Amino acid sequence: MGKTRERIRESNLRYRQSLGQNFIYDDELLAALTRAAEVADTEDILEIGPGCGSLTKHLCRAAHRVVSVELDERLIPLLKGFLAEEKNWDVVQGDVMELDLGKVTEGLRKPFAVVANIPYYITTPLIQRLLTCGLPISRLALMVQKEVADKITASPGGEGWGPLSVRCQYMCDPRREMEVPAACFTPPPKVDSTFVVMPLRAEPAVKVKDENLFFRTVGAVFALRRKTLLNGLCAAFHAGREEAAGWIEAAGLDPMVRGEKLGLAELAALADAVKLQDRP
Repeated sequence: MGKTRERIRESNLRYRQSLGQNFIYDDELLAALTRAAEVADTEDILEIGPGCGSLTKHLCRAAHRVVSVELDERLIPLLKGFLAEEKNWDVVQGDVMELDLGKVTEGLRKPFAVVANIPYYITTPLIQRLLTCGLPISRLALMVQKEVADKITASPGGEGWGPLSVRCQYMCDPRREMEVPAACFTPPPKVDSTFVVMPLRAEPAVKVKDENLFFRTVGAVFALRRKTLLNGLCAAFHAGREEAAGWIEAAGLDPMVRGEKLGLAELAALADAVKLQDRP
């Protein structure tokens, strides 16, 4: 992908690390990422953060259609020039956190997959937005910093286990596909990255009576993650110790257990117990 690098150099464009502009030019790596994303010629792709278009070209050749969202307006003419021969590609300039994603993807076959080299500063909010936007997404294939991948794939009680782990594993079946060292990017970031693939589940991993209350309970459990479950619930819900102890008992849990030890099934049982108490 030397021509891409030359295009960037000739344009005198300065990489904006504040926008997460760390590009990959290695064709073999780009091809491997496309394979890892399991892109099929019958499906459409929403790409977030095409950057210089190197991965975009591979996606266009593997998918039925690709729509890219790029924040940096300086890159749009470069992308259009580099991808001029790709007739199954289009680009939307704007902030993916503010755009109407329904309108952006209205012309895509459903369900569609999302492929993204996510700017690290919006990783968690973007994942949350994609998982809660209500659009028919089949899977997320994301380049994220290694620390975030550790959280996405963490196990209960592990250092990374927390709200992001719960949301991703509740809604998806995430797996680590490839570790990508910082040296593979231009300019190299300060941390290594991991390419994760997250197929969305047909049904959530556990059943809950009230999904909003489930995630509210998850937030309460991890807000004071080093506290006992009883103390954490009392603080988060402004509940008395007797009342909170009743929720824990109804869920079949030990009131002295730390919230960070609870798995999806235990968190679901606890959320359902709180719901039964009709908390506001």
